Amino acid sequence: MIWLALAAVVAAHSPPADSAALPDLHRVEMKSVPRDHGKVTREVVDFQTTEAPGTLIISNADRTLHLVLGDGRAARYRISVGKDGFLWTGTVVVGRKAEWPEWRPPAEMRQRNPALPEHVPSGPYNPLGARAIYLYRGGGDTLYRIHGTNTAETVGGYETSGCFRLSNADVMELFEQVKVGTKVIVQ
Repeated sequence: MIWLALAAVVAAHSPPADSAALPDLHRVEMKSVPRDHGKVTREVVDFQTTEAPGTLIISNADRTLHLVLGDGRAARYRISVGKDGFLWTGTVVVGRKAEWPEWRPPAEMRQRNPALPEHVPSGPYNPLGARAIYLYRGGGDTLYRIHGTNTAETVGGYETSGCFRLSNADVMELFEQVKVGTKVIVQ
């Protein structure tokens, strides 16, 4: 009896056989949910620097992020960097970290693209992905992040508005290695 009632509810709320007759506002485009966290690109490489172990060094030109390990070694990750007009350089620190962060596009970004929402909750459609590492300068949020992505195929290009994007697999591993207060050099 319960199955008959359920079938009646489903039938009553199902679109007509000719769904083309429905107005566009009743059609919902379904995005696919990522089924994995993307490639692990982390490699331990020779890397000469005078920076202390734990320091992050980002190369816009090479689209890499190096976590200094010491003894002439670093963990290298493939990243996306700012698209034309959004590259920046300087020294900042990790001001905070978040797992499965929410995203509030900055006002400047929403002015460039008014279709952006004011808020995107955490989850598979959030452009910050699985983790976010927030970059600060002088005690204030720069609005730039080192973050994951739920579209791993975009990693490695000039894609962002100034943030640094890794696969979710990479950012989850990096997140565990980085502490609040870590020095980040962007060159």
